[in-house]
Amino acid sequence: MDLVAHPLRGPVPCEGAGIVGSVRPVVVVPTYQEAENIGPLLRGVREAIPSAHVVVLDDASPDGTGRMAEEIGAELGQVTVLHRTAKEGLGAAYREGFSWALGQGFDVVIQMDCDLSHDPASIPALIDRLDVPAPVQCVVGSRYVPGGSTPNWPFHRRLLSRWGNRYTAAVLGLGIHDVTSGFRAYRAVSLAEIHPETTRSNGYAFMSELARRLANGGHEVAEVPITFLDRAYGTSKMSVTIMVESLTLVTAWGVKERVRRWRARSSRS
Repeated sequence: MDLVAHPLRGPVPCEGAGIVGSVRPVVVVPTYQEAENIGPLLRGVREAIPSAHVVVLDDASPDGTGRMAEEIGAELGQVTVLHRTAKEGLGAAYREGFSWALGQGFDVVIQMDCDLSHDPASIPALIDRLDVPAPVQCVVGSRYVPGGSTPNWPFHRRLLSRWGNRYTAAVLGLGIHDVTSGFRAYRAVSLAEIHPETTRSNGYAFMSELARRLANGGHEVAEVPITFLDRAYGTSKMSVTIMVESLTLVTAWGVKERVRRWRARSSRS
């Protein structure tokens, strides 16, 4: 698939490329306090891929994000808003959103953030890469493959993010450069096979948990470059608690896997 460079958006698909028009995609978007961003996000998705359905999981945002999503969704069509009763974390919202999406018979499930750090114009590139140049089960929008970037990030943030991703990939034995990326496209059948509804993590470790399940299930994962832009409005949901959860869970999963392999070798000897 041919890509062309956009000065802000990074690589985006050339018109007419790939399989976008032949699949039924759904975009799953968790929200909390995203009143300034929900409108541009929904309109951007509709412009980038008119055939997509969007499901918004709003955690009872006090700023009216859920209500705004309803109003804009009524205008655009093909938007479902699921109103959750409390802020329970990213993983909990995705579990509900994925369960809803998998029950509706869509072919491709896309996950993305609402803060506009993930450019909706890159969605077709993620979908097309599922088939071209070779079929894979999941495509990750990656900051850390050639062509990917994080403009305006300070050095310490880039260092922390790269170190975290390299540590996670090494400990879990994953061949993914951007394990924590929340911008992904899954074949619905493959997503169903790894049972996201049984995951446990609620923060950004949720991305690592799904990546681990994909790898353990023998599912091929590819990466396409994206330009990751910082949010212009609202407040980041990242916290020390979320980072500690991610590090703790990844380390525990890595230890568990090594113990499993050691036991398997011991039983054969």
